[in-house]
Amino acid sequence: MKRFVSLLAVVLFAQNLWAQPNLLLSQDISKTQDLIVGNLLKNSLENIHLVKKKVDDDLSQKAFNEYLQKLDYGKQFLTAQDVKELNKFAKNMDDELTTAEFDLIGLSSKLMEKRYKEVKGFVQEIVKTSFDFNKDESLETDAKKRNYVNGSVELKELWTKILKYETLTRLSELKEDRENQIKGVKKDSAKEKKRRKSSIEDLKKKTDVELEQMARKEIGENYEKILGRLEKEDATDKKEKFYNSIARIFDPHTDYLIPDVKADFDIDMSGKLEGIGALLREDGSNIKVQEIIVGSASWKGKLLEAEDTILKVGQGKAEPVNIVGMPLRDAVKLIRGKKGTEVRLTVKKPSGLTKEIAIIRDTVEIEESYVKSAVMTTGDNHKYGYIMLPKFYRDFQSRTPRNCTDDMRAELLKLNQENVEALILDLRNNGGGSLEDARMISGLFIDKGPVVQVKESMGRTNVMEDTDSGAVFKKPVIVLINAYSASASEIVAGALQDYKRAIIVGGSHSHGKGTVQTVIDLKNFLQSPANMAKLDLGALKITVQKFYRVNGVSTQFNGITPDVVLPDPLDVLESGEKYLDYAIPSDSIAPSNYVLWEGPRYDIKKLKESSAKRVKDSLRFAMINDRMKLAKEKKDKTLRSLKMSEFDKEMAEVKKYYDEDKEQPEIKGLKVRSLTASGKQKSNKDKVKEYEDSLKKDAYLEESFGILADMTKA
Repeated sequence: MKRFVSLLAVVLFAQNLWAQPNLLLSQDISKTQDLIVGNLLKNSLENIHLVKKKVDDDLSQKAFNEYLQKLDYGKQFLTAQDVKELNKFAKNMDDELTTAEFDLIGLSSKLMEKRYKEVKGFVQEIVKTSFDFNKDESLETDAKKRNYVNGSVELKELWTKILKYETLTRLSELKEDRENQIKGVKKDSAKEKKRRKSSIEDLKKKTDVELEQMARKEIGENYEKILGRLEKEDATDKKEKFYNSIARIFDPHTDYLIPDVKADFDIDMSGKLEGIGALLREDGSNIKVQEIIVGSASWKGKLLEAEDTILKVGQGKAEPVNIVGMPLRDAVKLIRGKKGTEVRLTVKKPSGLTKEIAIIRDTVEIEESYVKSAVMTTGDNHKYGYIMLPKFYRDFQSRTPRNCTDDMRAELLKLNQENVEALILDLRNNGGGSLEDARMISGLFIDKGPVVQVKESMGRTNVMEDTDSGAVFKKPVIVLINAYSASASEIVAGALQDYKRAIIVGGSHSHGKGTVQTVIDLKNFLQSPANMAKLDLGALKITVQKFYRVNGVSTQFNGITPDVVLPDPLDVLESGEKYLDYAIPSDSIAPSNYVLWEGPRYDIKKLKESSAKRVKDSLRFAMINDRMKLAKEKKDKTLRSLKMSEFDKEMAEVKKYYDEDKEQPEIKGLKVRSLTASGKQKSNKDKVKEYEDSLKKDAYLEESFGILADMTKA
């Protein structure tokens, strides 16, 4: 009822807009649309969003800071004087939202156009002269650690360092290409060899001086294109920055979707996932990988990873296009393409390493996202079951909908027949999916009772329960999670932890995504005059619900803390809800009434102590810890040397971190037998073998065997 009241308030407001002819009908169509969008956004955010905030002066100040980041994330254009001038409008954004005057947009556009033109002149001048790479100087690459420059002189000094660093990076790549050509490229496929040979054929006889000239020219041309693109930013892009600076203060998952972006969102939600299979997000002027879709071309390639920054996009043999500063929707149009075509992504890893990744676009293989199971026999003859659930899937369109609950039940019954001693349920990298299946899968492991509590924006709490008596699997269970385990995964892990039904094992925390969003098409609020029927107002993706465990603690923000924490490279990336600005904090409500699992109780302290000893002595985890240490050093070291000798030394260390030949050895004595009965998974022997072999090298499975052995000791 309360939710209905909040929606009604917005609808009545929208109707009231049309009752004010002086407000709307005297305006031109563009101004009318801006007035409608701004007022609907304000009222929707205030009345429907889970977090109760007012769009007022206080929120405007925060939104202004967000707006500055969207304008100039790298602090590469605006001066301190520019920011001071813009600051006059810091508390006016709430008013401009509803009046559509947009004085802030007007001034910021004027200032940015001036700086774009100025920087373009700097670039043209700077790249004409060779850089001195023996000079001992550095560039702070983290804009948060830099202040805005004071005037044009400092701005030119900054851009000199930026261009020098970019040239140094490109020069390093050209030298590597030259070396590969001289030695012969051995690792690439025949097609990739041919492409690379044609692209670097003239490098073999080039001197370092000539390569530096090439690098400088390329960097100059790239920035000419970037700056030209930024200068052409249209009014829609500028308004989108303004609107989303306000929306983002409510939480990181609330966004205004302009019509083009709304269309892309509809394509994504419809399941038409033909392309590389990666969800992307804007991070200032950069495009970052947010998530790799299970079963996609990127997922199968295993080279593109979450938190990678995409710098360039190349089509087949064509010259790559620099996408820094490009709106997300335009970048997506370059990356998306027909099945079977090649796209080349130049990405920057969090460690600073730049790599080119070739991906053959494809449709998502749904089979890859289905439940997989196996029987694992360890060297000391323990027999354990293993189930990997890549996502919580359910086909709502089919007459006989396939879903992960039925598939999970079938695999659990097989493992019961195999008489395994215990089970490892792998939810690593599972970003969630069907809430209903999270409820039902939890019920496969407990007798009955509440699984998750869902709180709505107006305060009402619904409890989702497992109503079927009896558990399908009754033996000990370990649940594996990591920082990419989110939403539905956290519901299952949290419920099994609260019921004392399973031991949770993994990195320091799961993702912490404990909220639900809905998409509202803004035109649905309007009963507009006939001449306004063609207005496309875009949509609002808005947070409306929050998950709570049965113990009353929200999964939002902090996620799930494992009972046994293991070293995980993802922890170095600081990936998770808690690291996002304006993330909704965790809180608690009253716990549900639930009965603990009647099975054995485990001494968590002893399990931790035994695990810590094994991890300390493990060569497998020693390799992981070394990678984590190096990754953290490179991530924290944002002050980058512009001296070639130092730069080369740093890059050599980073490349060791991404040495693709350095694989984990197989777990001694482990035998893996796949049980999964799905047609394609079973018939494709190569895929089955690849799947089994990957499990034999998994450090986290090896440690899970040790924990299970401790759990099942008589």
